[in-house]
Amino acid sequence: MQKLIACFNKHPQYKKVCDVIASKQLQKTHLKGLSGSAGPLFCQSVAKQSKSSHFIILSDKEEAAFFFNDVENLDTGKEVFFFPSSYKRDLLSLSGLKKAEENIILRTKTIEKLNDGDSITVITYPEALVEKEASSETHENQSFLIRIGDKLDIGFIKEFLFEYGFAQKDFVFSPGEFSVRGSIIDVFSYSSELPYRIDFFGEEVDSMRTFDILKQLSIQKLDKIRIHPDINKLSDHSEKQSIFNHLKNNSVIWAKDLNYTIDKINQINKKINSHKHIDNEEDAVVLSVNDIISGQVFEKEIQKFHIIEFGLKAFYKTKQPIVFNMSKQAEFSKNFGLLAQEMNKWETEGYHNFILSDQKKQIERIQSILGSDESSFNPKFKAVTPTLHEGFIDHDLQISCYTDHQIFQRYHRMKLNSQKIGETKSAITISEINQLKPGDYVVHIDHGIGKFSGLQSIDINGKKQETLRITYKDSDTLFVSIHSLHKVSKYKGGDGVPPKIHKLGSGVWQKIKQKTKSKVKDIAKELIALYAKRKDEKGFEFSADSYIQEALEASFIYEDTPDQYKASQATKADMESPIPMDRLVCGDVGFGKTEIAIRAAFKAVTDGKQVAILVPTTILALQHYQTFKNRLKEFPCTV
Repeated sequence: MQKLIACFNKHPQYKKVCDVIASKQLQKTHLKGLSGSAGPLFCQSVAKQSKSSHFIILSDKEEAAFFFNDVENLDTGKEVFFFPSSYKRDLLSLSGLKKAEENIILRTKTIEKLNDGDSITVITYPEALVEKEASSETHENQSFLIRIGDKLDIGFIKEFLFEYGFAQKDFVFSPGEFSVRGSIIDVFSYSSELPYRIDFFGEEVDSMRTFDILKQLSIQKLDKIRIHPDINKLSDHSEKQSIFNHLKNNSVIWAKDLNYTIDKINQINKKINSHKHIDNEEDAVVLSVNDIISGQVFEKEIQKFHIIEFGLKAFYKTKQPIVFNMSKQAEFSKNFGLLAQEMNKWETEGYHNFILSDQKKQIERIQSILGSDESSFNPKFKAVTPTLHEGFIDHDLQISCYTDHQIFQRYHRMKLNSQKIGETKSAITISEINQLKPGDYVVHIDHGIGKFSGLQSIDINGKKQETLRITYKDSDTLFVSIHSLHKVSKYKGGDGVPPKIHKLGSGVWQKIKQKTKSKVKDIAKELIALYAKRKDEKGFEFSADSYIQEALEASFIYEDTPDQYKASQATKADMESPIPMDRLVCGDVGFGKTEIAIRAAFKAVTDGKQVAILVPTTILALQHYQTFKNRLKEFPCTV
């Protein structure tokens, strides 16, 4: 990716745009001819060398999200932020409007960075920037800055959090929550995607770090934090203003289609002005024109900054547009002959070919297809990871960039910053604790089945400790420290029959575990004997993947999940082994099991074998017939 960025730093139009931004007089410029993901590449190449903040406005959330992904993948070292609407739904569908906490976090985080004066890139769209925001002063006054070494009273922090709408919980799970356990305060600010853990030594802040909600493990140590409430919820209409009031004077506005943006803002204003609120949904938000800016205000606000338009038509008249000589990536409909022909054509004209993909294995598949002796294509290209959203040809730089998902007509997923949830195992998690009710059955690995009786703080060596209280037979009680949650799991029984509760210290649970271990050993012995017998048998050894097998797998319209890829590779490895295959692929509905079966079946067919697919019902047989037929219609295989 750095090679592409280096190319754009040498672009003939690069210096012209940098000169516009450096001008002391406000400029309005139109970049004409940017194609595909060349827009994000060029924007961020310019932004990287600039000391200004760059505010980029796209037409809608999807376009903005893909643009954000592209800029983030470039990894230029300049921070980039996505600035979404506060709401889950489109503002034009006014009924049932509810705020999305993850969006509020992204908005607050962006404003915090802008108020700190950092030079950043912000990517947004009309529905996000139409919302008014609390002023910089309000953000400053209603937030709480804490540094390592600060002397603070825990009672004072609790008072601040209560005053600004935070709720005290046993464990924090959502923004706007906090918990206190002895000398430790956990708080989930509206400006961070992860909660903070503040550890005190007496009244002095000893350490601060972010932590994982489910695993409760520390992630990153911090020297300072700023705790933000949901500031807009606490602010009056009179205190709110447009997002542009948070930008420094030297900031640059980039816009794809200003005419559309202004029209969309005016539509939202008109809709809100004429809407009669009849929604009684809980937590639904009632918007008024005082909560948003008008198209006229938007146009007035952006004229305080340099404006660079990069769409087909410019809203403002400019003396002379800066023209780029580019074209979009052609559609090949999975035809590798056409792709190779075009790449060879560009190569003979002195162009450099690039193929972009998020996955190295996809690059390997393409190399196998294009470079195979059977294919006779063999064009030269450089592999680039990660990918961009759309390919393009730049005739000035003489580079051609192709994305694998466009070549194979696959879906390209957008990824936005959000709370990262770790994999859950059988051990109980903080989220499950919040969902547990007194009377629910739980299993302790050392003591057996009991009833959950709630959370309780107990004194251990003079310190308060949060524990799970589990009740056993004869009202025996076990207190489990939150540091031993890995030993507790929720009881999962069948048929809705209540389990038998064990008695502490009776030895019954240990006998059950011992008996189970003995049965497992017996089953293991039988399996070992069976597999030893299978090892002696000779099975058919299928050939290694051919280029046509690679073409089939690369043409899958979705991106393989890690587990799907692992299962597919393991299945094919079994087929290529001389030992008879014995493999079970398990997965929930829609997890991609059929695709693994299609690949295995096609591998058998390419080696001259016939394949029978057995299913339990007639309807399922018809469904699989259609799936196999559609998937293999472009390959030499009869279904």
